[in-house]
Amino acid sequence: MRTLLTPATGLPLRPCGTGRIVLALDPQLGGLGEEGYGLTIGPDTLLLRAARLPGLLCGVQTIRQLLPAEALSGTARRDAPWTLPCVEISDVPAHPWRGTMLDVARHFQPVSYLRRYVDLMALHKLNTLHLHLTDDQGWRMPVAAYPRLTGIGGHRTQSMSGPPGSGPETYDGIPHSGAYTRQELRDLVRHAAARGVRIVPEVEMPGHVRAALAAHPELGNDPSRRLDVWTRWGVCDTIFGVHEGVFDFCRTVLEEVMDVFPSPYIHIGGEECPTTEWETSPAAVAKAAAEGLPDAAALHGWFMGRIGSFLAEQGRRPIGWAETGSELPLEFTVMTWRDPVHARAAARRGHQVVTAHHRATYLDYAQSADSGEPPAQPGPLVDLRAVHGHRPVPDDWEPAEADRILGTQAQLWTEYASTPERIEYLTYPRLCALADRAWSGSRSDWGGFRSRLGGHTARLDALGVRYRPLTPEPFTTASTAGTAPSR
Repeated sequence: MRTLLTPATGLPLRPCGTGRIVLALDPQLGGLGEEGYGLTIGPDTLLLRAARLPGLLCGVQTIRQLLPAEALSGTARRDAPWTLPCVEISDVPAHPWRGTMLDVARHFQPVSYLRRYVDLMALHKLNTLHLHLTDDQGWRMPVAAYPRLTGIGGHRTQSMSGPPGSGPETYDGIPHSGAYTRQELRDLVRHAAARGVRIVPEVEMPGHVRAALAAHPELGNDPSRRLDVWTRWGVCDTIFGVHEGVFDFCRTVLEEVMDVFPSPYIHIGGEECPTTEWETSPAAVAKAAAEGLPDAAALHGWFMGRIGSFLAEQGRRPIGWAETGSELPLEFTVMTWRDPVHARAAARRGHQVVTAHHRATYLDYAQSADSGEPPAQPGPLVDLRAVHGHRPVPDDWEPAEADRILGTQAQLWTEYASTPERIEYLTYPRLCALADRAWSGSRSDWGGFRSRLGGHTARLDALGVRYRPLTPEPFTTASTAGTAPSR
């Protein structure tokens, strides 16, 4: 915590004169939960108390926000001490899951930037980094038992230059590659944990696996076929087969994932899985019949159930993307992304739910209709107000339904975000809006948030965040009508 409160210049954390700074764990504050805290700042004393360490970490971020903006950049003069306002704060988050998903499969990002990404999350009291490590276009997670996954699956020859289906396809002709080492990921986990952020890894299956099949064609429905790592965007129709070798592979990969990531949640994707290959594969059709399934398409739920049971046996909680809210086995925590009604359907069914509705949380969508906006994922406009307006639990839900909502998170798929600069432009200040809503819930209002954001940008400036400017105003507000495009 001292590290978080000491700027890069090395200015010491110490009170002036006879004052005191006290950070204390206090079991009597158990009513504030895991992340709640109490902060008292008087003329001579700063007292931060919480029942548990995550609460102290959240309180430390509040102290950082109360400091002058230059304190975050380390530019304060040694002969000009920082000052804090006298306050009395008791604060508890509305939701225990407050996160953001970063796709490093489409465009790899160096681990040094992931550490910065975590630091910025922590400043906003976001506690979950959902790291999307594998997809059709790249495999970034090292697996000692299968070195070809990164050796072959971590490289593609080029990338699509625009959205699929928008005209003649064009490509940039630039090879793209990248993979992490186990040590880099372990260090990232430790870096994040010290800031109150857990990392939830995602390894996609049984679809979105073209990179894995390029490395290991024997895992597919046609083992004789040779595939490349996909260079297009969109949904690829090549998926895993359903023979036992596939499940041996998945279990081995997930064992190595669990060895690196201590998160109680392990994400296995599961969405956008075309079943055409199964429906035309004699082996898959025979497997469906042997398992008593109505057709080959039903192999999807069977596949997810087998993998989910394996994770549960290891003491982990499987989590997956839900297309409707009712298709995943009950032991899954689900992320609903297509429509808000799916979150309620999943909650009524008994799932824990993280809401990730694309019309309010997908940061790869454009922020306005301005012609100066950079290329974005085709879809609805998602402006600052749309993000802040997303309420994970609407007022008309029954208490039993509301209790199953863990929280919410933002998503940044990176087909059109290849650099840290572009990522930050797309992320901020929209992630500020999601963080405000996820922490404060119904206590937050648009006017109050918008007013506070005007001052918060000074902190983003001090940290060198390359955010989208708040002007010109107003932000374009678009209709949310229409169907969800491919993510």
